[in-house]
Amino acid sequence: MASEKSRGTMFRALVPNQHSRVTYAELLFDLVFVFAVTQVSHYLLARFTLLGAVQTTLLFLAVWWVWVYTAWVTNWLNPELTPVRILLFLLMLGGLVLSTSIPHAFETRGLWFAVAYAAMQVGRAVFFVAVASPSNVGVHRNGIRILSWLSAAGVFWIIGGLADGEQRLALWMLALAIEYVSPVVRFWIPIYGASSIQDWYVEGGHMAERCAGFIIIALGESVVVTGATFAELNWTTTTVLAFVSAFASSIVMWWIYFHKGAEAGSELISKSSDPGRLARSAYTYLHMPIVAGIILSAVADDLVLAHPDGTSDLKTAICAIGGPLLFLLGTILFKHNIRGWLQLSHIVGILALAVLFFLARELSPLMLSAVTTAILVAVAVWESLSLRSGSKTQPSASSA
Repeated sequence: MASEKSRGTMFRALVPNQHSRVTYAELLFDLVFVFAVTQVSHYLLARFTLLGAVQTTLLFLAVWWVWVYTAWVTNWLNPELTPVRILLFLLMLGGLVLSTSIPHAFETRGLWFAVAYAAMQVGRAVFFVAVASPSNVGVHRNGIRILSWLSAAGVFWIIGGLADGEQRLALWMLALAIEYVSPVVRFWIPIYGASSIQDWYVEGGHMAERCAGFIIIALGESVVVTGATFAELNWTTTTVLAFVSAFASSIVMWWIYFHKGAEAGSELISKSSDPGRLARSAYTYLHMPIVAGIILSAVADDLVLAHPDGTSDLKTAICAIGGPLLFLLGTILFKHNIRGWLQLSHIVGILALAVLFFLARELSPLMLSAVTTAILVAVAVWESLSLRSGSKTQPSASSA
């Protein structure tokens, strides 16, 4: 895919050392997923049980996967062209159906969810195969490989949508496993075999910007949910303090991800000789716990705002501590992938949050929120000071 002549008329023109911008059509498509992320967080709030947590995880993984696959395809195709724009608009429609089905995905709207998801995944792959020139054997075969795996998974999505209860959950878990395993095995299929590294060439700066945009979506959803909840409450001293803590937590998460990590990742993948590998590991897989942590933190903010006083129950403790912990775990793995070393500030923050869990029942929800926010602030300040002092240097693109 590195040669422009072989790419085809629907593909982006890749110019060495020039960043492909994110288009307005892509940004419009992303807005659908603000709604999807909100629906996922509300699903967990309404069904905070072990089964509900498993179902929420599956729904989140599905939402992330359909979005990140679109990010990959629009990294290759040119959204400024009308056919590609129409594809994005149709995917937006499917995304709206998918999002509105989430609250009852394991009840009355399972088939709607499954059909919307499978249609988005398979339909996008069909379009890619159709516009990839057969003369470009590598690209065309790669599209067929992706289509084959997504079609196989789509069968289980639809069958699961027709099933009920535990059968639906099991079938959807199988479908999701097929999709998540497929990039690891490079979409191997009989006759065509596995794809090569050249088939996964991406414009690194664009991919980094797209995934950073999803982090903004998740953080924005957190702020919106917090603001909407706060607006409906009586404004007492404790609710105001809970609101300030929740808002500060979102800002600090933004700082931890964007202040150094996002920029370093964008620079590294833009200069890397193997951007496809970095896009698969650092952006496709390792961004999942980051987004999941932000969503879980938004659930915690809602719980703390509703009941800031008293003692913290297990639900509040899991969300208030688990959200920042997942976020830090994701960011430390992401930054390790791009820097080649583990950030000590993040390790200490993760350990502090783990210890805090054993003390959570002794704290009020407001105090618990304040302590987790303080831990995140300490991590952000420590990282900023350590990087400013030059105690560590980033690896070069050639060594990544």
